[in-house]
Amino acid sequence: MAKKRGLLITNHFLNSAYLESLYRLLSEAAEKMAIELSHTTGGAFMREIAHSPAAQADFVLFWDKDVSLARRLVRHGVPVFNTPDAIRICDDKAETAEALLRAGLPTPRTLYAPLSYPSIGCENTDFVKDACQTLGLPLVIKECFGSFGEQVHLAHTLAEAEALAHSLGGRRFLFQELIRDSFGVDLRVNVVGDKAVCAMRREGRAGDFRSNIAAGGSGTAYPLSEREAALAVAAAKAVGADFAGVDLLFAGEERLVCEVNSNPHFLGSYAATGVDLAPHIFSHILQRI
Repeated sequence: MAKKRGLLITNHFLNSAYLESLYRLLSEAAEKMAIELSHTTGGAFMREIAHSPAAQADFVLFWDKDVSLARRLVRHGVPVFNTPDAIRICDDKAETAEALLRAGLPTPRTLYAPLSYPSIGCENTDFVKDACQTLGLPLVIKECFGSFGEQVHLAHTLAEAEALAHSLGGRRFLFQELIRDSFGVDLRVNVVGDKAVCAMRREGRAGDFRSNIAAGGSGTAYPLSEREAALAVAAAKAVGADFAGVDLLFAGEERLVCEVNSNPHFLGSYAATGVDLAPHIFSHILQRI
């Protein structure tokens, strides 16, 4: 059987030792599976729109959020993982929430702030009072676009919520109820295809309501129940992802889906569980193509 040729596409501007370690895991897994994997960035595709940007690749592992480029690849017949639609839905927290609700999955109660624009800002914050009355205080304010928990905020009072809304300057955001049982703790479940491959329990820094490892949190291996695994797989399917990092919240004995990440930064779960997600991703891709 001829070797498959893959192309790993990453962001042209994001560079760090952490990301290089992640890309190295992917490259090493591909080599062990006899996949010829080339690595480039979105900046390599400055071509006319009609030009086929990856004609020699059997598949693309798209570790970026440039949906327009991903769509170009698909238009030229190149299989892309994850798909442009899955990336778009996961990248926008409002679209993620809608997809989860359409699938009938349990999520925190969510309200969408009215649309504004950066040139207009958020001067009129009368809607914030309604959000606080509906969801209660404290409440979570999330920018629709962001990573590593950096664009997720907690407002303890109406004044704090209004100030946060005003400070966002017209960027899209939403309100979510604070799930008190998950204050500073959640589950990150890595899903590939129809399987929850591994999971870790994440715990944030003391006093932080977020649990992101990138924000100083820590992770430990977690044995998923069948119900938790099924919920994580259903969440990945709801957004159309072939692989994803699904975040589940504790709500008493129940679990709620918080977010779905289309490009899971799995070094933290690898350290916590000893499970390398890369071979599972490539095995799934080879089955699909």
